[in-house]
Amino acid sequence: MRDRWAREQVLGLAPDASSAKAAGGVAKPAKWGGTGCDDEAVWGECQGSGKSVYRACADLAGPAFRCSCPSRKFPCKHALALLLLWSDAAVDAGPRPAWAAEWVEERRERADRADRRRASAAAKTRDPKTAERRERRVDDGLAELDQWLRDQVAHGLAAAEKAPYRLWDDAARRLVDAQAGALAGQVRGLAAIPRRPGWPGRLLAEYALLRLLVRAHQRRDELPAGLRDTVRSRVGFTVPQEEVLSGGERVRDLWAVIGSRDTAQELLSTRRVWLRGRRTRRPALVLSFAAPGTSLDASLVVGTEVDAELAFYPGSQPLRALVADRYGPAEPGMPEGSSVRGFLDEHAAALARDPWLDRWPAALGSVRLARDEGGGLYAVDEAGDALPLRMGDPWRLLALSGGGPVTLSGEWSPRGLRPLAAWHEDEGTVVL
Repeated sequence: MRDRWAREQVLGLAPDASSAKAAGGVAKPAKWGGTGCDDEAVWGECQGSGKSVYRACADLAGPAFRCSCPSRKFPCKHALALLLLWSDAAVDAGPRPAWAAEWVEERRERADRADRRRASAAAKTRDPKTAERRERRVDDGLAELDQWLRDQVAHGLAAAEKAPYRLWDDAARRLVDAQAGALAGQVRGLAAIPRRPGWPGRLLAEYALLRLLVRAHQRRDELPAGLRDTVRSRVGFTVPQEEVLSGGERVRDLWAVIGSRDTAQELLSTRRVWLRGRRTRRPALVLSFAAPGTSLDASLVVGTEVDAELAFYPGSQPLRALVADRYGPAEPGMPEGSSVRGFLDEHAAALARDPWLDRWPAALGSVRLARDEGGGLYAVDEAGDALPLRMGDPWRLLALSGGGPVTLSGEWSPRGLRPLAAWHEDEGTVVL
């Protein structure tokens, strides 16, 4: 029988604090019937309001969740409550009912079909003529982007402040047609730069980074192998997962899951999970994607540590990785935080290797919260060094710290640190 998860690990799957709280109210054995579990899944039927009975099932390998309730959250409170009961040993092993067996089997079949599609796509990409045609299209698209960038600077940035989004969308669409999808996303994102004081300087800096990327791609044959891989990735050339797993750099460590953030763009949801190795002190980023109606990978839970071997994608600053092998279940744990100066030194070294880095994970130890005269919130370490925090609602973090020190993790960008999780001496792990 699979080892049961700790309660903290289950609650770490909750999409928000309200779902975790609601699950606690539903996790009562009297509300459930037909519960059971085996090595792969947990299932049960929950009595809802009125005469409604909701069937919930969790695939432990994903993990993935299904519930017949109308909630649009993944996982919903019923799936979380079922896992809480399982964690507390209130769900016994038993034969899988037909409705649960059918769902788990469908998931396995979909995964097999997806693997076959990826293998077919990889084989098509490896065709020399197909690859050559794409290289030519990308070269032409980047040459057009180079001229567009020079035109924007030559005409001045004053008009761009009131320009419609179409200015950047049109340029992005041409890059999509040229099969430079990643670069198209960067260009489209320029339209979202806030029109605040100093906005033209920010836009000019983004234009400069795009021009640097264009020039680097045009001179890719002269670049070191790692930097060439980074440039190709930033433009939109992908590396199949099979190649990463077979030939990527492998690093085994006890990886602390320090933060997770979900974003939605058009018809695709993305989850970024940040890890940090306890022995190597190395950061890693694990990405997962989901189409509407499907759930994101929830196997890496914030506040846990997992003994695993990661396979890193190639690049001058390897950061994105795949979980290649696990050596045991995840256990509760917290990262070893650094000072603000130590973090900034690490980020500066990473930026020197990859000047297009837009996010970098931070894990700060023993920091307190403080405000400046303008009301801005900062994380201040024991040496008095500070980082600006970027968050919409700071009250949960303020209430957690209570003026005391916490270990704080987040995503660092030029706009500040976006907190993702905090560790408190009494409260444990809190996902922000």
